[in-house]
Amino acid sequence: MARRKFVCGNWKMHKTGQEALQLVKDLVQRLSGASAQVGIAPPFTAVAQVKWALSQARSPLQLFGQNCHHEKQGAFTGEVSALMLKDAGCDGVILGHSERRQLFGETDEGVARKVKAALAEGLHPIVCVGETLQEREAGRTWEVVSRQMRAGLAGLDTGAVQKLTIAYEPVWAIGTGRNATAAQAQEVHGQIRGLLRELGGAAAADAVRIQYGGSVKPDNAAELLGQPDVDGALVGGASLKAEDFAKIVEAAR
Repeated sequence: MARRKFVCGNWKMHKTGQEALQLVKDLVQRLSGASAQVGIAPPFTAVAQVKWALSQARSPLQLFGQNCHHEKQGAFTGEVSALMLKDAGCDGVILGHSERRQLFGETDEGVARKVKAALAEGLHPIVCVGETLQEREAGRTWEVVSRQMRAGLAGLDTGAVQKLTIAYEPVWAIGTGRNATAAQAQEVHGQIRGLLRELGGAAAADAVRIQYGGSVKPDNAAELLGQPDVDGALVGGASLKAEDFAKIVEAAR
């Protein structure tokens, strides 16, 4: 089954409001004819400004949050709910990113609660999974990834699973300049596809896009995105430069 490629830029903790507006302006111009689905995930403080800019330009670029809380509201200082993201104009949200797991103690079970909260608000969740360098060197890659997958998708029916995107991001390749080879990426993506078939059936396995995330750059994007089970990319640093991000999106053709 031919799946439309999906590339999302995760800006992480970068860009003030004005800087975000300038980057969006550049992206809208460069990506006007993109064939791939394209999303951008600015910091929370710039979400409203980015939404306004996209609306003014009538751009098809989609807006994503970088995280959300599993509750709709409450005494959770510093948190943002899926309902708030939806209200701000977001189309989706990145969940379970390795930096959230590594630096902020997010658990598989916590990610699962967030996935359900995002789906309940009609948001498109990008669910991130991936192993550390220590886990890969110990031969535990699939043990870790499959555990994260099973926990993150626990309790979802086939229809809900089909609404997800999975992002495989080997932790050892994020922000390090190292990246998995195309063959390494395809191996894990193929295994994820098989697990999706087990968890959600053939329809889910065919429908769900599996992004690769981990030092994706213009010079390696085409090879990675050319693999049969690599359906797009979750891009970090390279998404902060309009020219580089546009080249990656072009590679998704």
